[in-house]
Amino acid sequence: QVQLVESGGGLAQAGESLTLSCAASGRTLSGYVMRWFRQAPGKEREFVASITWTLGNTFYADSAKGRFTISRDRAKNTVYLQMNALKPEDTAVYYCKLQNDWGQGTQVTVSS
Repeated sequence: QVQLVESGGGLAQAGESLTLSCAASGRTLSGYVMRWFRQAPGKEREFVASITWTLGNTFYADSAKGRFTISRDRAKNTVYLQMNALKPEDTAVYYCKLQNDWGQGTQVTVSS
């Protein structure tokens, strides 16, 4: 069974940047798609970005386009989410997902 461990969340001011990491273990990731989701208080979990592990093809939600960058380090079995120009509405718990497995999440709080 795959294990996904997120890190890198924290408190940021509007306009600042944070980089989230998701380290995967327990499974070969070739051929899979890694995804980032987020869930704000009182809202449903929503898709943020995805990357194909083998080719590195990326896809973003409209809310992330132009500000967030998803990438992966195949040697480290880790996927990243670089978040720039953060906004208060980016405040949420961020989760990585592989197939039906989720990480525990990492809190991102953006103050105005």
